[in-house]
Amino acid sequence: MSPNPAVLAVIPARGGSKGVAAKNLAPVAGVPLVARAARECLAARNVTDVVVSTDDTAIAEAARSAGAEVVERPAEIAGDLATSEAAVLHAMEVYEKRHRRPLQTVLLVQCTSPFLVREDIEQVAAAVIDEGADSALTVAPFHGFVWRDGTTASDDGTGETAAGAAASAASAGTAASAGTAASAGGAGGSDGASGVNGSAYGVNHDRAVRPRRQDRPEDLLETGAAYAMDAMGFRESGHRFFGRTAVVRTDPARVLEIDDPHDLARARALAPLLDARRDGPGALPTREDVDAVVLDFDGTQTDDRVYIDAEGRETVAVHRGDGLGIAALRRAGLEVLILSTETNPVVAARAAKLRLPVLHGIDRKDLALKQWCEEKGIAPERVLYAGNDANDLPCFALAGWPVAVADAHDVVRAAARAVTTRGGGAGAVREIAGWLVGAEL
Repeated sequence: MSPNPAVLAVIPARGGSKGVAAKNLAPVAGVPLVARAARECLAARNVTDVVVSTDDTAIAEAARSAGAEVVERPAEIAGDLATSEAAVLHAMEVYEKRHRRPLQTVLLVQCTSPFLVREDIEQVAAAVIDEGADSALTVAPFHGFVWRDGTTASDDGTGETAAGAAASAASAGTAASAGTAASAGGAGGSDGASGVNGSAYGVNHDRAVRPRRQDRPEDLLETGAAYAMDAMGFRESGHRFFGRTAVVRTDPARVLEIDDPHDLARARALAPLLDARRDGPGALPTREDVDAVVLDFDGTQTDDRVYIDAEGRETVAVHRGDGLGIAALRRAGLEVLILSTETNPVVAARAAKLRLPVLHGIDRKDLALKQWCEEKGIAPERVLYAGNDANDLPCFALAGWPVAVADAHDVVRAAARAVTTRGGGAGAVREIAGWLVGAEL
C-alpha cells in the first residue's frame, strides 16, 4: 500500500541578495524571515511537510532550528536569474526521493512576505486540495486608480508612447482592459494617447471619469506571498499558474514584500501591531514557545524607585511572588538571566539570592543578549525578554517574545508582543511565569 500523498510547502531562500544583504536571515520581531515563514507553514493544518530550498549554510541552520527540512539547492539554480519554479521543482524531486512519498499538492511560500499567516496558507492549499482548482494564489482587494507613465517608448524604436501602444492593443482586441482603451483615447477621448502624446494614462480607469470607490470594480493585487499548485500539473506546465486558477483574498494590511532596506524597516515597525493581530487579542506565550527568560531589573523586577538613606546607600523594593515565579521557571528547565545596565550592587545581590546568572553594567544590552544566546545555544526567537523602558527596545527587536510590564513606557508597550497586567516590582515576573508554567506555579 503506497503512503498517503503529501502536501509540501517549499520556501525558496537563497543566500545571495542585492537589495538587502542576507535578506532571508534578516530578523523581524527577533525572528529571521525564513523562520517566520517556516513557522506559519508548519502551523498550517493541511500542510504535511515544509522544506527550505537554499544554497546557504546559515539559512539552512535557521530553517532547521525552526523545524523545517532543508533541501540543498545546486549552484545552477541559485543565481540571480534562477526562477522560483526551478527551486520548487528541484525540491519536489529531492523530497520524493528522500521520503519515497508521492506529492499531491505543492506550495510556493515566499519568506520575504513577513506577515503571511497560517490561515492564508491553509486557504490557498485548500483551494487546490478541496475545491478542485489547479493553481491558486493569495491576493489583496484593491480599488485604487492605477496610472502608467505615457512617455515609455516601445521596444521597436518607433517612439510610440505606452499609452498609444495600449490603445492600439485595445482596438486590436488584445487583453488590454476597456478602462485602458478609454483612457488612452480609444473611445474618441480628446486627451487620451492620441490627443496628448506622452501623457500619463489610467490603466484601470478613464481619467475623465471619477466614480466613487463603491462604484468601481474590485481589482486584485497579487501579494507574492503564497501559491499552491497541483503537483502533477505543475510538473507538466513548469509554471505556477495553469489550468483553473483560484484566488484567496487576504488582509491588505499584511501585504508587504521586502525588496530593499526601507521595506525591512517598515516590517520591523509594523511587526508589534501585525504580529499581535496574528496571534489574536491577548495571545500569550506558553512553555512550548520559549526556551529562556531574560529579565531587565529596574522597573521590571522593581517599581523603578530607589530609596536612599542618610548615608547615601541605595535600596529597592522587590516582590516575593517574583522570586517564586523565577524558581518555578528554573524547575521547568528554562534558562533565566538578569540583564541590566545598572552597576548597583543590589542587582548582583538580588541575582545571588535567586541563584541566577546576571550581566549588569552593560551598555549594549542587545549585544550582550545575542552573545549569551550564542554561548547557551539558544535561538533568540525562543527567548522571552521582559523590560520596561527605551533601553530595552534593542533586545525587543532581537527576542522572539518581547514582553512589557504593565507600567512600561508607552513606546515599549507598543513594541511588545505581550503586556502583563501587573506592573514592575508588583508581581509582573510571577505573572510571566504563570503564562509559561501555570499548572506548576
